[in-house]
Amino acid sequence: MSIDKDVSTGKEAQEPLEPRVGPVPEGDPEFRPYHHPAAGWGAAKSVTRFLVEERALVDGPRAIMRMNHENGGFDCPGCAWPDDTKGLHLDICENGIKHVTWEMTPKRVGREFFAAHSVTELYGWSDYDLENQGRLTEPMVYDAESDHYVPISWKDAFALVGSTLRGLDSPNRAAYYTSGRLGNEATFLYQLMARELGTNNLPDCSNMCHEASGRALQASLGTGKGTVDLKDWESADALFILGVNAASNAPRMLTALAEADRRGAQIVHVNPLVEAAATRTIVPHDFTDMALFKTTKTSTLNLQPRIGGDMALLRGMAKAVLEKSASDPKALDRTFIDRHTTGFEEYRELCEATPWEELEHQSGLSRAEILKAAQVYEEADRSIVSWCLGLTQHEHGVDTVREIVNLLLLRGNLGREGAGPSPVRGHSNVQGNRTCGIDHRPTEEFLDRLAEACRIDPPREHGLDTVGTIQAMRDGEVKVFVGMGGNFALAAPDTPATYAALRSCDLTVQVSTKLNRSHVVHGRAALILPCLGRTEKDHQRGGVQSTSVEDSMSMVHMSLGMKRPASPHLLSEPAIVAGMARAALPDSETPWDWYIEDYDRIRDTMAEALDGFEDFNRRVRLPLGFRIKQPARELVFLTPSGRAEFSAAPLPDVVPEPGTLALGTMRSHDQWNTTIYSDNDRYRGIKNLRTLIFMNRADMRERGIADMGPVDITSTAKDGSRRFLNGYTAIPYDIPRGCAAGYMPEMNVLCALGDYSTQSDQPIMKHVKITVVPGA
Repeated sequence: MSIDKDVSTGKEAQEPLEPRVGPVPEGDPEFRPYHHPAAGWGAAKSVTRFLVEERALVDGPRAIMRMNHENGGFDCPGCAWPDDTKGLHLDICENGIKHVTWEMTPKRVGREFFAAHSVTELYGWSDYDLENQGRLTEPMVYDAESDHYVPISWKDAFALVGSTLRGLDSPNRAAYYTSGRLGNEATFLYQLMARELGTNNLPDCSNMCHEASGRALQASLGTGKGTVDLKDWESADALFILGVNAASNAPRMLTALAEADRRGAQIVHVNPLVEAAATRTIVPHDFTDMALFKTTKTSTLNLQPRIGGDMALLRGMAKAVLEKSASDPKALDRTFIDRHTTGFEEYRELCEATPWEELEHQSGLSRAEILKAAQVYEEADRSIVSWCLGLTQHEHGVDTVREIVNLLLLRGNLGREGAGPSPVRGHSNVQGNRTCGIDHRPTEEFLDRLAEACRIDPPREHGLDTVGTIQAMRDGEVKVFVGMGGNFALAAPDTPATYAALRSCDLTVQVSTKLNRSHVVHGRAALILPCLGRTEKDHQRGGVQSTSVEDSMSMVHMSLGMKRPASPHLLSEPAIVAGMARAALPDSETPWDWYIEDYDRIRDTMAEALDGFEDFNRRVRLPLGFRIKQPARELVFLTPSGRAEFSAAPLPDVVPEPGTLALGTMRSHDQWNTTIYSDNDRYRGIKNLRTLIFMNRADMRERGIADMGPVDITSTAKDGSRRFLNGYTAIPYDIPRGCAAGYMPEMNVLCALGDYSTQSDQPIMKHVKITVVPGA
């Protein structure tokens, strides 16, 4: 249950008990610590069971053989880890197979289903049950009188979108959200439509995930992306993996970690929880290792800082390097520093002035532990630092990522093979979305090129991000919400506030493959527009079309569907965007229909409008595609100084107040973002349970909480308002004192909408202030 106290009125506003997220448990909750290797036979068994349950024993293996293949294959719609460059035939993972199989289900959700179930009834279903009904088959519109979705033609659906958008008194009354699975071509058309309409209200999932990374790297290096590629991972002497649960969120990284161990590289994992990827693995596509049950280490050092303590660890490593340089000048790359950076002396003084006691206190690590990590860094000629949401979803996320860059600059770990910063993106094309124009803060240079290439006059005023969009919908300033993929209602923070915001809209439009929570939490008018999946053939007048995606390491490549569409009434995402645009912009000179006939035409325009996409159609068809140029990789820094810039930010105070804990939200293993496959979390030893909180055993004893005992959780926001989750189960776990963890999206209710980073505007979902007491 969630209760949100309105501090302006002093009244308590209570939401009804939320529907469960996962399926009905198959038995009693269990917790047995997991001691087996990541992937291997555990993954194989899980995949086999999933294929059987989804009735995909034929289509599933066929898809596996085509997934992530460069010639005629389709890109996995899961994570954004880059494809293998050496011809690996099974460049796949457990969660990728589940994601594809979930999309290829033979189950269907048509007009008969919606006629049988009201929206009020569907709202009471679990999120698992909503998605598990199968693929959407035709456009549906909400009928308020009957409280049912009813069929609508594509023509009438587009007309409803168009008339509503044209009727707004300002184009800024609409917001256009993007999920990270949207391909580059649809992305480009989508942002073009929004800007031709006159708004930069282009929120996206990156606003909740890696916004801090982009802003930090832009400030330090003049590029919003990492500088390394997969070949660099294959030649690094040391890999530092911070705030990443690779076995669940980027499982194909396990192959890179195993190969690194075999060649003698050092692998340092930094995470409050020691996750499965930080121990050992059996790589499933290595048939010899599978047959012999041969494991490979994926870590040489594990450090468990307190939640939010990563910046203090990084500062401590830098301090150790600087101290060593007093006796060993080779500890620093002074030639690189002098030639390519600015701000070094200020940063040196800051490190020297920061006492070890403060670094230990804020990191939650001992000086000896910090020095171990520093020694690995000092002894490595080439180092990569990789990170994910464990670092970004904090108030100080930008400062922490800039601290990573500081550390890399000290030893010249930039602009050469095997070295550099490497953010791990989640969704398969979230980086491509930003590259292709989904940015509520576009640069003048981008807008100028777009104006010239597309002959429009794009707005120059910055638009709304995700948090700003929710606030604007809640306040009645945004009347129309269009969601291209994803499950916005469940992904966003402060669930009751997000629900109320969506329900305040005049129109919500969801472009989706499957039924989800965002379809039953809707505006006064609502459309469900079903689209093709990544695995399906996209037939247009010019033939079967391919789309492109960009991975975490800036590689752009083609994706070609292989299956017959789930329904003859589905449209591709580019076609849906074009249909909405034609209806909303009847006088537009943009050739929307012409673009959809042949996606090469979209790519030709993208080549004119987007930096790095020159000769797009030819280069994207090269083996493995092409890599977008990264100036910082070539030691060209598009910063005000023309150099890489050290930052000198003060350390944040991340130590919880007495009696409180710092909560970090995360996924379970059997989950992909808001899609829940089961109530199990194999790598953390959990079965039949999602409503839980992982706690340090000493913290539990101090509060009188029994192992697997019931607890009530209260979060306190910056403004003093409180939110509650009652009846959760406490799990004793290896996590630092003062820290706790639990699953999103259930725990999103504890994350106040107003608690977002002043540096990145990201929701602070990895450092929520909570109290935990024994429950009834």
